Amino acid sequence: MKRRDKPDIVSGVIIIDKHEGVTSHRIVQILRKLYDTPRVGHTGTLDPLATGVLPVLVGRAVKASEFLLSNNKEYEAILQLGMTTDTQDITGEILSETNLIPDENTVRSVISTFIGDIMQMPPMYSAIKVGGVKLVDAARQGEIIERESRPIHIDSIDVEKLTDKTYKLNVACSKGTYIRTLCADIGDKLGCGGVMAALRRTRSGLYDLTHAHTIEELEAATIEERIAMVRPCESLFADCPSIHVNDFQAKLIRGGTELYQWKLKTDFQLGTHVRIYQNDTFFALGEVREYPEKGSAIKPIRLFVL
Repeated sequence: MKRRDKPDIVSGVIIIDKHEGVTSHRIVQILRKLYDTPRVGHTGTLDPLATGVLPVLVGRAVKASEFLLSNNKEYEAILQLGMTTDTQDITGEILSETNLIPDENTVRSVISTFIGDIMQMPPMYSAIKVGGVKLVDAARQGEIIERESRPIHIDSIDVEKLTDKTYKLNVACSKGTYIRTLCADIGDKLGCGGVMAALRRTRSGLYDLTHAHTIEELEAATIEERIAMVRPCESLFADCPSIHVNDFQAKLIRGGTELYQWKLKTDFQLGTHVRIYQNDTFFALGEVREYPEKGSAIKPIRLFVL
């Protein structure tokens, strides 16, 4: 019998410190080969120019992406003033340039106006689809598609002046924020234009750079070491409450049956996602829903261990 060097299934999340010059999809392709499974997917795209935290789901964990709640991000970005490009970053075609740059106090004052709830227009060079067409595909054909601004939230922006034209920004923001567009909007408001010259994501949801591994690390590791780098599925929902069920209740959960809160002696709010354990092993994610006849119950919405 031929020995198998790799397991049939690896499930969980691995945090990649993405290097510059590759797409997020390319990272997924590499991990499919390294973990010998087609079931690999990232939880949020990073541009080829960008580096840093890229959570990648492996095995049955790929089914968790739609339920992830902790989506806030943190970035280190370099804002270069005095320039605009078609991609809103340093790699694009230059559209305008100027040496008339506002002073530091003006720059800081304008940047502060972007903190809080704001509206942001998704850039043409993005993976968002409008009418079934990816904006980036249309942009490469020279087309401009009408699109609507979307609400985002900027928690904070720490500013460090590097030169008269360049500033380092540490940004904490909501999911869906485009840092390229933030840089372009700041430059536009200053009247001199601005682009993103560099970007590093330092946090995505619950994970930061201390949890991350480079592709080089993974490629140099043994398969056992590589598997050990995969964090368990339950870590994706570490900020969710948990319940422990007995074997009979676990059987009901696996069959798709909801468990009523009055029986479980829990009182979670409607819509709450709940980690479900059997014999101290996480095996399912539930959601609190209302049932008219018997009240609220925890309904299984995804099984991670069959």
